[in-house]
Amino acid sequence: MSEIAIIEAFADLPDPRRGAGQRHRQALCLALFTLAIAAGNRGFLAMGDWLKAYRDELVALFAPPKDRLPSYSTIRRVLLCTNYEEYSARLARFFDIRPLPGEMIATDGKVLRGSYQLETDNPYSEPHPAIMLVSAYIVERGLILEPYQVESKTNEITALPELITRMALQGVIFAFDAINTQKKPVS
Repeated sequence: MSEIAIIEAFADLPDPRRGAGQRHRQALCLALFTLAIAAGNRGFLAMGDWLKAYRDELVALFAPPKDRLPSYSTIRRVLLCTNYEEYSARLARFFDIRPLPGEMIATDGKVLRGSYQLETDNPYSEPHPAIMLVSAYIVERGLILEPYQVESKTNEITALPELITRMALQGVIFAFDAINTQKKPVS
């Protein structure tokens, strides 16, 4: 039996979780997360409600072991240890998102809300600064390309030339916000 395409997209993504106690495959958790977000669920509680509402259909579609779907908290734990760059790259490949010549790509840098970790008493998570990403958006089709993470202690001004070089696109138009119109460009 062949796998469902969205499961195959995440099947060989490295799973950093330890093997003991794993009930659900990482690929299933990421597929359910992707579908829940695509269905308009914003937040893990809404995702949990969606999983309950469509439980029978999802079990029939994915055929998980023992007919059990992961809970929203399991999906959250999987997301916490997932390499989001790999996840977004596979998602972009799955949907085959590539800009076409003549399209406009808008770029912007944002700090992920809640991505910083200040607590020191949690043994499962190291304290770390906030994660900043530069996103590229195909304006004509309303699609987001895979984000580019900005190195710590820098900003989007230094990361944007790297993103453009990495994308190595020809024939597209880039749109920037005011922060990227510096008099002295970063070299």
